[in-house]
Amino acid sequence: MKHIALITGASSGIGKEFVLQIAAAYSSLDEIWVLARRLSELQKLKAELSKKQIRILPLDLSQDMDLEALEKYLKDEQPCIRLLVNSAGCGKSGPIAEQGWRDACRMLDVNCRALTAVTMICLPYLRKKSRVIQMDSGAAFLPQPGFAIYAASKSYVFSFDQALGAELKGRGITVTSVSPGPVDTEFFHRGGITISPWKKIFLAKPEKIVRKALFDAEAGKNLSIYGCSIQLVRLTAKLLPQKLLLGIMRRMLL
Repeated sequence: MKHIALITGASSGIGKEFVLQIAAAYSSLDEIWVLARRLSELQKLKAELSKKQIRILPLDLSQDMDLEALEKYLKDEQPCIRLLVNSAGCGKSGPIAEQGWRDACRMLDVNCRALTAVTMICLPYLRKKSRVIQMDSGAAFLPQPGFAIYAASKSYVFSFDQALGAELKGRGITVTSVSPGPVDTEFFHRGGITISPWKKIFLAKPEKIVRKALFDAEAGKNLSIYGCSIQLVRLTAKLLPQKLLLGIMRRMLL
């Protein structure tokens, strides 16, 4: 049986960094499957890792047809997925009234629907000691005016991950939610997101986020948080009244 890692959002940013670090650290893998919409970027990644077995799957996971294609690939190959990394995601900032509903629904399609579908499609191919790593966000821990839809989508992911992890515990499979703050990638540029000055202070490098995520996943942790700022956000969300927090966030983000 072929042992693989499967990474979505692999063409750039955190997803690409996962591919690079997994390729370096997991020599026992037979193949690494890389999924993203941008074929040219996946081809560059494969060339960069020419000594590794990289399988390119240029798929748009917001489309049912492409999800069905992934399902067929797995049925045909019958691999053992040792590492599943759901890193595909998109975001857009601004007041809800100023955003288009199509952009909002695409955000939900990618961040929630596609992640759920990919996870469920891959479940039959996970085995004992398989690791599921889901890219969540520090935004999951409290509502964010000006970033409302993205934050809500990540709250869904966090809740989904925690429940799935509890369901899979008996099979010896762990699910790790990775919840960073702002990360220094092209994510903000692609989404037309303006980074507030206070967020720039806490910009983290994707290399460090991914390194900790892989370490925490191997340790069987259900949550991976890099940096004290998001630890503080999570604690604050638990302790302070939501009305007060919403007022603070509104002044900071709008």
